[in-house]
Amino acid sequence: MELNPGQLDALVAIADHGSFDAAARQLHVTPSAVSQRIRALEAAAGQVLISRATPCRPTPQGEWLVRLGRQTRFLYDEAAQALTTVTAVELPVAVNADSLAAWFRDVLAEAATWPGTAIRLRIEDQGYSQDLLRGGDVLAAVTSDATPVQGCAVTPLGALRYLPAAAPALADRWRHDGAPGWAAMPVIVFNDKDDLQHELLRRHGVTGNPPVVHQVPSTADLYEAARIGLGWAMLPEPQARADLAAGALTRLSRDVIDVPLHWQRWRLDSPRLTALTAAVRTAAARYLRHDGLA
Repeated sequence: MELNPGQLDALVAIADHGSFDAAARQLHVTPSAVSQRIRALEAAAGQVLISRATPCRPTPQGEWLVRLGRQTRFLYDEAAQALTTVTAVELPVAVNADSLAAWFRDVLAEAATWPGTAIRLRIEDQGYSQDLLRGGDVLAAVTSDATPVQGCAVTPLGALRYLPAAAPALADRWRHDGAPGWAAMPVIVFNDKDDLQHELLRRHGVTGNPPVVHQVPSTADLYEAARIGLGWAMLPEPQARADLAAGALTRLSRDVIDVPLHWQRWRLDSPRLTALTAAVRTAAARYLRHDGLA
């Protein structure tokens, strides 16, 4: 089976944009040309690669070639830039919002020194980011999954530690006999996937929702909401350390939740991926826990 780069580009464009017409606009060709490329690719593969629904989606077999197409384009762009024909190479990476706020910004600071590299961040929960790797949407990801996605290498990074914290006034208002009123105290969550607060509540025998559950789908705003007393939350230790020391936040209990993190990257011989991996490992060593999980 011989694979034509132009055909792979058409397949990736349809996967990205959901239709033959949108793919044609992205590739600056006619929809007929896109259709011809896909038919030729499907003939070479001997199977249907695109589901002609609305929107169009790759079949399971097509997803393999979408990933190959993205890998090929990335390596091509690196080579073309080395020959001065491409001004910037895109580096798509998935990271969870808490890691971005607590420690991944050091990685971005390092990437700022790399000429001709355009970082494309995808914000996704660490338990779901491996799906972006499987689909070829990103080249690397911070994930809680230690099992490598096929075609990827995995490196343990350490654990991001979370502490239950709140504004001092809120903590005092809901404290009874020296202990937090877990069942009644307002709580803040990031979104419906955020189970950290409920995991801690279950430790304290609270199986249902407290009367008030706020949802703040921004890491920075959730943190500020906790600081001003909207409710309590599990906050990343690196993010909360200064405010806890200054008394702007108070720790509600000695409980901790450690979330193990891993770095998964495609097995590509890429200088940029190698440099990115080194920057991630350096930042993780500085901020994450390496003394065993609680």
